[in-house]
Amino acid sequence: MAMKKKNSLPPPYAELTKDQRFAGTYEVLVPVVGRVRPQRVPLQFDSLEKAEHWIHSPDGKEMIERILSGEQD
Repeated sequence: MAMKKKNSLPPPYAELTKDQRFAGTYEVLVPVVGRVRPQRVPLQFDSLEKAEHWIHSPDGKEMIERILSGEQD
């Protein structure tokens, strides 16, 4: 039986935004150690596919690394 990692964070994910100003768009959320809620990436996407593609793009990876390292713009 495989052992599960208990202390690992889930990967970044995209979901429908809850902000009514951006209704119908998607946002990327990044789980961060020490936070109850995931950190929101300050970008909006037209579709779930575009948001998920951005997560794996060079720009997305760079911004996610900055969020995880604690750098804020």
